[in-house]
Amino acid sequence: MDVARELQVRRLGLVPYAEALELQQELVEARKAGSIPDQLLLLQHPPVITLGVRTRSDRSHVLATPQRLAEEGVEIVETGRGGDVTYHGPGQLVGYPILDLRPDRCDVHRYVRDLEEALILVAARFGITAARVQGLTGVWVGDDKLAAIGVRISRWITSHGFALNVGTDLGRFGLIVPCGIAEKGVTSLERLLGRAARMRDVEDAAARAFAHVFGREVFVEEVPAVQGQGNSPPPADASAG
Repeated sequence: MDVARELQVRRLGLVPYAEALELQQELVEARKAGSIPDQLLLLQHPPVITLGVRTRSDRSHVLATPQRLAEEGVEIVETGRGGDVTYHGPGQLVGYPILDLRPDRCDVHRYVRDLEEALILVAARFGITAARVQGLTGVWVGDDKLAAIGVRISRWITSHGFALNVGTDLGRFGLIVPCGIAEKGVTSLERLLGRAARMRDVEDAAARAFAHVFGREVFVEEVPAVQGQGNSPPPADASAG
């Protein structure tokens, strides 16, 4: 198999946000060093509100008080990704691609559109017609967002990624203004289908769609999280939301 086309999929289950962030950072350095192939991390987070680079100094899109967040067991963290504020929690499939976009995909706009295309294909697998909304990022069904996207790109190595609502507690999005867009709503596969969707099946669909859009071949379905290594200097950021 052509190593440039390999995609290693890691199904990690429920992972605290800080641990997933640390793993991403390690894998980014390992990918820069060429010691691992492209990666796709598929996981869920305990309840957490994440802030993109747009909200580092402005938390007006977090509607809940610190007391309420503490009472509901929702953490709040700053990230290095693009975009605004979003919520992650159980029942939401989070995908973190660690890809080398060189030599022929060095285009941030194209990368975000490709992520959207993969998620549109996942929705279609379950009989749902999702689409883009002009001027906005993410995947939508009508006026409701099904999947959010926020990425970081360092020397054309990607991290962060997407969050697809599968069986998420949508009420938790009332704690924030999702992605800073007050006039739009959120939805989930479960709400649209009127029934539960098995997370394993959604992960399978995501891996297939991702491999199709990015021209990769999945060669490992499941591996444990491992430590990456690399000695690259600190990255220069590029973000999209």
